[in-house]
Amino acid sequence: MDALSDAQQKLMPEMSELLKKRYQILQTICLEQPIGRRTLCEIAGVTEREIRKDTDLLRNQQLIEMKTAGMIVTSQGMEVLENLKKFVRELSGLTDMEVELQEILKISKIVILPQDSDEIPAVKSHIGKEAARFLENLFSTYKKIAVTGGSTMAAISKEVVGSKADQALQFIAARGGLGEDVLHQANTIAAAFAEKTGGSFKTLYLPDHLSAEAFAMMMKEPVIKEMMNLYDQVEVIVHGIGNAEEMAVRRHSPIEEVEKIRLGGAVSEAFGYYFDKNGEIVYRIRTAGIQLDQVRKTDIVLAVAGGASKAKAILSYSKNAASPTVLITDEGAARKIIELTKKLEEL
Repeated sequence: MDALSDAQQKLMPEMSELLKKRYQILQTICLEQPIGRRTLCEIAGVTEREIRKDTDLLRNQQLIEMKTAGMIVTSQGMEVLENLKKFVRELSGLTDMEVELQEILKISKIVILPQDSDEIPAVKSHIGKEAARFLENLFSTYKKIAVTGGSTMAAISKEVVGSKADQALQFIAARGGLGEDVLHQANTIAAAFAEKTGGSFKTLYLPDHLSAEAFAMMMKEPVIKEMMNLYDQVEVIVHGIGNAEEMAVRRHSPIEEVEKIRLGGAVSEAFGYYFDKNGEIVYRIRTAGIQLDQVRKTDIVLAVAGGASKAKAILSYSKNAASPTVLITDEGAARKIIELTKKLEEL
């Protein structure tokens, strides 16, 4: 924060709180638009009288418009959000929080976005946009990119904008995932990335759960050997971090498998590996997808996960995260991780 802003905050601390409050209201309208006042009250946690006062001011300043369907942010409002983004981040302590979280998780970079995607689902879209912008900056240098499945990855693929077609880009499905929601499969997401950027994609059509015999047999197949060789060449991996039991249920895992995951104290899941709170592997799905040792050899790993409910999973996975990992998350997850860490330190 510059000297002038610091002086203003000391002289008029209430001005900073008012700025943060109105910025957050404007940002929430942007994320949820079109949105009505009552819904905005519920999300912001303030009275309808306060919301009416603030939104009337925003409208008078031509930052929002009132439509039949609800309030929307104008082009001027979008400009204000962008111009104040860095200042409000510093004012809200997000910049300092990134430094603190980086020290806790021991990875190369942290990006924290305002608010909590558990409370405001549209924040997930905001996380997707931030991850997409980060990824786009890598395209000129890195060409082989592996992607996993999941709703977070689907959000990123929707936000990617290819400035020009790049046929050298290759997006590789990091796992098969037959049986999952087709829109959230790694194969579908890899194809979506390729379509947006003019690149190519490589898919892997295999179920997650294979018997020991089927796994051994599939690993001998030429197409699987080709994929495993591709995973060795991957330069960037983009993946989500899941809550262990939630992922096991979503994958329709057998009851005995869910029980092993539960009894093993699994907290997080990534790449078909289930980790406990100390980052130890307690269970591993037999899958022909990318393996953990291949992830650790990759130049850049982009992990994306948000919401306070993901805090324990992020903490757990981070103990196994490759050092060049970049985490894009939200304020809800960040604050919860710091809270959990402080509780452990007090014990």
